[in-house]
Amino acid sequence: MDFFNSHSIFFTVLDYKMSYLEFFAVITGIISVILSAKANIWSWPMGIVNVFLSAFFYYQIQLYPDMFLMVFFFVTNIMGWYRWANPKPEEADNKKELRISFMPIKQFMVLLGIGILGTFLIGTLASKLHSWLPLLFNLPSAYPFIDSFILVMSVITTFLMIQKRIECWIIWLIIDVVATYLYFLKGAKFFGIEYFIFTIIAGFALWHWIKEYRNYSRTA
Repeated sequence: MDFFNSHSIFFTVLDYKMSYLEFFAVITGIISVILSAKANIWSWPMGIVNVFLSAFFYYQIQLYPDMFLMVFFFVTNIMGWYRWANPKPEEADNKKELRISFMPIKQFMVLLGIGILGTFLIGTLASKLHSWLPLLFNLPSAYPFIDSFILVMSVITTFLMIQKRIECWIIWLIIDVVATYLYFLKGAKFFGIEYFIFTIIAGFALWHWIKEYRNYSRTA
């Protein structure tokens, strides 16, 4: 059994062959997001395990932008873990961790504009990878612009999450809906189910983080 081969089948459910790699990548991802929704700092180390497994899976189903995204997530999970655990004194909550906060609306709109432009640029690049680097990417990128939207917006949202900005969950909601569609389209059904669950969790997280933010003023 080759654990890191997406063709090594763990079990079959409703005629869908579930590999070890896909199953454990999804499970660690769900646990990580649930912890994030609760603003729990242990979401970051669990996320490190998730991105390591997911990178192998994305490469094997030709979702190359998502594969590159996992490298980024590996670094930012370390950054987020450190940032949440080491806030400045004025940024700390009652657990001595980084406080939840809102960001200026103009800054939020600028980031959305950057995300749209980045999607176009990265999508164009992804669509050419098999022509430029045929030995490394022997098949064309599947759905390069949809995949690139997930990549670019996830990069932006991750930096917002590192800073514990509530707006990160608004963008995650949009990303999760698009990703759910993409993975079912690509045939990665368990990943599609995972992102459908992520959509529900993101809605809960948005509510929970706003509630936590309001509790700060009541406590003060």
